[in-house]
Amino acid sequence: MGKTWATQAARTTLGIDLHLEPAAGPGLRRGLTDALREAVRSGRLLPGTRLPSSRSLATDLAIARNTVADAYADLVAEGWLTARQGSGTRVATGLPAVPAGRRAPAADGAAAHRPAYDLRAGFPDVSAFPRAEWLRAARRALTAAPNEAFGYGDPRGRPELRTALAGYLARARGVRADPERIVICAGFTHGLSLLGRALRARGADTVAVESYGLDEHWRSLTAVGLRQVPLPFDELGTDTRELAQGPAAVLLTPAHQFPMGVPLHHDRRAAVVDWARRTGGLVLEDDYDGEFRYDRRPVGALQGLAPDEVVYLGTASKALAPGLRLAWMVLPTAVARTVTAVKGDVDTCGAPDQLTLAEFIASGAYDRHVRASRSRYRRRRDALVAALADRAPAVRVTGIAAGLHIVLRLPPGTQHRVIRGAAERGLALEGLTPRHRHPDAATEPPDALVLGYGTPADHAWSGALDILCAVLSDATAANAR
Repeated sequence: MGKTWATQAARTTLGIDLHLEPAAGPGLRRGLTDALREAVRSGRLLPGTRLPSSRSLATDLAIARNTVADAYADLVAEGWLTARQGSGTRVATGLPAVPAGRRAPAADGAAAHRPAYDLRAGFPDVSAFPRAEWLRAARRALTAAPNEAFGYGDPRGRPELRTALAGYLARARGVRADPERIVICAGFTHGLSLLGRALRARGADTVAVESYGLDEHWRSLTAVGLRQVPLPFDELGTDTRELAQGPAAVLLTPAHQFPMGVPLHHDRRAAVVDWARRTGGLVLEDDYDGEFRYDRRPVGALQGLAPDEVVYLGTASKALAPGLRLAWMVLPTAVARTVTAVKGDVDTCGAPDQLTLAEFIASGAYDRHVRASRSRYRRRRDALVAALADRAPAVRVTGIAAGLHIVLRLPPGTQHRVIRGAAERGLALEGLTPRHRHPDAATEPPDALVLGYGTPADHAWSGALDILCAVLSDATAANAR
């Protein structure tokens, strides 16, 4: 009896889950056949999908195994399924197209129109993600993790990651960090949304922002009820001297302004800290790519000057990969309590990835990856600047040698021609558009490209660069005529 029960229990753990609702009654075989056919026809079961064995599906549906085997055989004969020894039963390939509106993402025709090269800003080279090192870190972290790590968790995030980040940020970015004041979030925008809600909970209704930035960040603040006041911008960066008594906080990118590419001038760094201390305002420091400086050592984080007045926001999106959805905030003590309360009672970021990143940092693998990435991106930027000087001298490179993008100032009236010409040759570019300028800002953006050199894999970089230079040369030559 015990052996029979054990055998049956083991069988229930085998196979593949498949949701079907065949019609009951004497026509069960036909009902099952119709249900399977409709699942394939509708696109719910994609070409190549492996189906459960007849034994497993029969057990799940509480019907006879022969009924399942016969239904499979009918659909194989009709061409909906294939059955091969050792490969099991699968959905056939080459079937009629899935109806519009129900097509799986992989079948979407958009993939056919994807550009061959992409030089839009904001993305790292994800092909360089350190998979082997990450896997080793994951094995070590999950092996050592306590059982409670897989529960609901502290809303601030795993203590292992907060401890590792406190040490790393203090050492590499000059941040004065305490694990108790660090909150892990699912990307920068998630962190900004939490901060916005915390500011609202503290009675704030206005935040100062840079005239140039990303529209999704402004939308995130608007969504929680915060009005934005854009600050003037010039060759020294955002003019923090213009901060008035009104805003409760200011959002800045001090190390490397996005998208304009300049650092915040030291006098203005001092001015914003002075403003925060005088008024009780908060500085929200977006340090999105602070580790990547090529002509000198990276400028330390603004938070190191005023840890009680500055919220430091960092992310793994540029140094590792945006798909990790891991970012962090280092907060003044009072703000940390409010943000934690706003976030809720449960950690919103997966514990396995947090544990892995903690081990990745603690083992030194993060430092090694950042240093290797810094060297690779510096080579790309140097090659880009040299190629433009040689082949498109009418285009001016602006911004410091840092980060994963540069701004190319174009001759007036050429921006749309350049972007259109590049698209025709399979190269995706993005101009300095209204989405980079706050709608209430006073200045109009010049003709320029916000050019990212992080996205292409190493083997694709020279091809992307050749097309870019050819397009720029053609457009500027036509403009000169």
